[in-house]
Amino acid sequence: MAARTTGQLQVAIVGGGIVGLITALGLLKRNIPVKVYEQASTFREIGAGVAFTANALKCMALVDPDVVNAVNAIATKNGQDDAESNDNLRYHDGYNWDPNDPEGSDDKLLGLLYTGYKGFQGCHRAAFLDELVKYVPSHAVEFRKRYVECEDRGRNERLLLHFSDGTSAEADLVIGCDGIKSKIRQLILGPENPASYPHFTHKVAYRALIPMEQVEAALGPFKAYNQHMHTGPRAHMLHFPVAGGKLFNLVAFVVEPEDWPLGDPNGVGNMTRPATRADVAAAFKGWGPTVTKLVELLPETLDKWAIFDCYDYPAPTFVRGRVCVAGDAAHAAAPHHGAGAGIGVEDALALCTLLEHAANTLALSSQDPGAADAAGVVEAALQIYDQVRPPRSEWLVTSSREVCDIYEWVHPETGEDWEKCLAQIRMRSNRLWYFDIEGMLKELRDGWESRFPVDASVAKMTIVGYHKVEEEM
Repeated sequence: MAARTTGQLQVAIVGGGIVGLITALGLLKRNIPVKVYEQASTFREIGAGVAFTANALKCMALVDPDVVNAVNAIATKNGQDDAESNDNLRYHDGYNWDPNDPEGSDDKLLGLLYTGYKGFQGCHRAAFLDELVKYVPSHAVEFRKRYVECEDRGRNERLLLHFSDGTSAEADLVIGCDGIKSKIRQLILGPENPASYPHFTHKVAYRALIPMEQVEAALGPFKAYNQHMHTGPRAHMLHFPVAGGKLFNLVAFVVEPEDWPLGDPNGVGNMTRPATRADVAAAFKGWGPTVTKLVELLPETLDKWAIFDCYDYPAPTFVRGRVCVAGDAAHAAAPHHGAGAGIGVEDALALCTLLEHAANTLALSSQDPGAADAAGVVEAALQIYDQVRPPRSEWLVTSSREVCDIYEWVHPETGEDWEKCLAQIRMRSNRLWYFDIEGMLKELRDGWESRFPVDASVAKMTIVGYHKVEEEM
């Protein structure tokens, strides 16, 4: 075993996606050694658009201001005016219309939802990842490392990770940021546990990135550059600008009654299938002219994405000993709130905060070896994480399913009553967007102080940092 530097933790992150890199940057910012193990030969992101709220940006600033710099470098605000953003999300009736109405009744506005100043900023996933990578030092990453297993060799030994190429690596703890098909989640919960795997929601998404000039010519600048959701029976369509307004991110959600076949029994197989514009046209047949025009803008061939989540079998724990999961690996949610990445950033902040406390506690106890051992300190940190984070993330998984039903007029409490629909959407969105970050940090601090009172003065520094970010944003 490699000798441990006094008071120092070595962290392994499995998975080099958005949450994995943000967590790594936060740990490096706190002078905690970390290594990201990515199975691909380079960093890559799938999917098209991702959006962040002002609340998520505050969490990013607390993790590492460079994460906010990465967002600002490529984020596209909602609205067509470069000098002023449109801070409302728009909900429209994409289905009902009267072709005989001389004033036109297509795509009737059902309601506006205020997001706060610059409360909704769209990013191209791959572009955002590319920006994050600029801040990650090369020594903190190893590629072509497909995780196989993690060996616990006892409390006085570091964990030993094994990879498919026959190599291994040591770490005091392992954070699984390996996405919806997480192998670390299987390690924690067991390969026979259905909660180890995501399950099909019977929804699919047709996704496309369309050149903005084509959309502007067809629909005009307002619809092209402002986020819209077109609602209707058992389907809905969402779009917003990305790539500095050069691209139009369109996603159409529809019901898929058939089961989506799984791949090997230990994980989800291919989550996409080839599709055609005609498939989307059939799904939205009879909808209004605006939605019809949007369908016509799609390429002739595109991908159909199966929507999986952790709703059917939520994880009873995110932690096992010195191993944990974060982001989609812990609580994959359907994308209907557009909050999965933001919740993952909250996970990253919680872990970075707790592991900073852990590192400080080990450093303070280095003069008294019996005061705290690395395994015990790490386990305490992850136990607090497992108490604080699951309630909010599990609520997101449930609400993401329910808000989709609201958009598609089938929720039993709202139906087609858009006054009730908008009230529910506002309540759920505000719960996400106005999350009490300081309250979470206090809960983490209190949990730590209850176990390691010697670290109380250090723990309070995180709250001071929160107020500093508040003043700067």
